[in-house]
Amino acid sequence: MQIIDTHLHLYAEEYHADRKALIDAAKHDGVVYMLLPNIDSASIAGLKQLAEDYPHYCLPMMGLHPCYVKENFEEELSIVEKELKTGNYIAVGEIGMDRYWELDHISQQEEALRIQLKWAHELDLPVALHTRNANDEVISILRELNLPGLRGVFHCFSGSPEQAKAMIDLGFYLGIGGVLTYKNGGVDKIVAELPLDHIVLETDGPYLSPVPHRGKRNLPGYILHVAQN
Repeated sequence: MQIIDTHLHLYAEEYHADRKALIDAAKHDGVVYMLLPNIDSASIAGLKQLAEDYPHYCLPMMGLHPCYVKENFEEELSIVEKELKTGNYIAVGEIGMDRYWELDHISQQEEALRIQLKWAHELDLPVALHTRNANDEVISILRELNLPGLRGVFHCFSGSPEQAKAMIDLGFYLGIGGVLTYKNGGVDKIVAELPLDHIVLETDGPYLSPVPHRGKRNLPGYILHVAQN
């Protein structure tokens, strides 16, 4: 089996001790590409190092994660814009809105999202969207902006069938990860009704490990558990 991990924070400190071994193991297990979303300015160095060490395998994105949108978000966005203009990134991400972990900067999150969506459109790049407890808001923003050709992935999909249909109608894929394996998650029932050509797989490592590793560090090779479900 050959598989792509479409969302993995491989630069995270949780992988510092054994990163190379994990990459080698994932390659052996059939993971042919790893797509790496950025978080904020602090994660850029590690992201770029992995892209340099593993060219054509670790593929970097560039964006400002909604949970890292703070009072200085304009400064952070200027760094993102500069990096995107280098042409070294496959997508704009991880961007979006989060109404679960971060409620203090919702208006700034929305502004940052709109700006980065427009950059993606101008650069003809896909986007990786984080929409925790904010599916409807982001769907509404995409409809309002109406940017022709904008495409990408709703990362870590956990919405309703109606939201899934809206996302697909907008031209987006749904990122499915470890939550699929959770007994009471409900994602498995929704995914069973979705067209396979609008689904991509991800780990979101080091987070959201699939069963039987739930609660532990999520490893790149664990994407096989998602695929087998």
